[in-house]
Amino acid sequence: MNFIKDQLAGYGVNEQMTGYLSNIIMVLFIALLSVLANLIAKKIVLKIIIHFISKDRYAWDNIVLEKKVFHKLSHLAPAFIIYYSASIFPLYQAFIEKSALTYMIIVTITVFNALLNAIDAIYRSFEVSKIRPIKGYIQVAKIILFIIGVIVVISNLIGQNPLIILSGLGALSAVFMLIFKDSILGLVAGVQLSSNDMVRVGDWIEMPKYNADGDVIDITLNTVKVMNFDKTITMIPSYALISDSFKNWRGMQVSGGRRIKRSVHIDTSSICFCTKEMMEEFQKIHYLSDFIRARLNEISIYNIEHQINTESKVNGRHLTNVGVFREYIHEYLRNHPKIHKDMTLIVRQLAPEDNGLPLEIYAFSNDTNWVVYESVQADIFDHIFAVVPIFGLRVFQNPTGHDIARLKESKEYSSGY
Repeated sequence: MNFIKDQLAGYGVNEQMTGYLSNIIMVLFIALLSVLANLIAKKIVLKIIIHFISKDRYAWDNIVLEKKVFHKLSHLAPAFIIYYSASIFPLYQAFIEKSALTYMIIVTITVFNALLNAIDAIYRSFEVSKIRPIKGYIQVAKIILFIIGVIVVISNLIGQNPLIILSGLGALSAVFMLIFKDSILGLVAGVQLSSNDMVRVGDWIEMPKYNADGDVIDITLNTVKVMNFDKTITMIPSYALISDSFKNWRGMQVSGGRRIKRSVHIDTSSICFCTKEMMEEFQKIHYLSDFIRARLNEISIYNIEHQINTESKVNGRHLTNVGVFREYIHEYLRNHPKIHKDMTLIVRQLAPEDNGLPLEIYAFSNDTNWVVYESVQADIFDHIFAVVPIFGLRVFQNPTGHDIARLKESKEYSSGY
């Protein structure tokens, strides 16, 4: 500064103008130096860092680069120059230092914020992130970072120790508890969800209270984001997954089998004992031939040993068409390529009801994909409905308009005849 003043005085500039001009020249010089430092940091230092990062074999440093951690860090270079140049202007030194320091604190906060984003992105690249998400913890760290940053900025501007401000905030703890209630509840819920492995990103969950039925696509501090199967998005509070019940279909997906539980209703008036002709037809069915021969032999031996009069079907043991049909369905499913062989397979009768006798199929497909599962289930029941008449049975169905019209035509025909 003195050098500039001497030079200006040598050119005959008066003392008052010398002070103004020297200050302007120094301001322009510091500004130029700051711009130069910024260019060096971004155009040279940053490019060298990018060059080394792009050459190594690690992926995590590329993520740090993508989150612009180093780009934000480069903003500190001109701030340091302005801060250490403040002593040149004694009258404005305190103001310049506080302003520069405030700027450096804000830049530092943005750097740490970008670094936390990079840590989250790096963690998400590992499979464990689906089981133990840390996004909620990252958000808590950000809240703490911003609170500390605001306190440090305020303490710097008013020239007070940050600890004094922190002690004063103790009286406002109740207010902060109210403001950050959801975040605190979310943090507690996030810890429980993570430690108990209750829900992961990618899980299919069902929560009727919130009309949620779909895949979890994100878990944050306050909410769990679910994409429903109709492509709508449902936001569920994290603590609701702890306080309320929900269904997680992960167990089904992991097991490799998806349950089929559906009934076909048989008209009870079509159930009867099997005749000799029916037995001959049933023995021609691939899945029943061995069963029919073994069963007939077993029944014959039983009836002879107990001297049963088989002229009446009421006496002794006999096969029924619905029993043979149930065995056929069981064998058909056992040999079906899309049915899981290591899981429960039952074809059972339920209690008769107004709609006939329910024959329930309880089995598991070996493909949990929804589209494949529905296709397998439909194919099975297509076949079952088609083969029911072969066993002398009828599927129960309430009368339709077509049935009533046919009955009316039949009566008219009979009357005319």
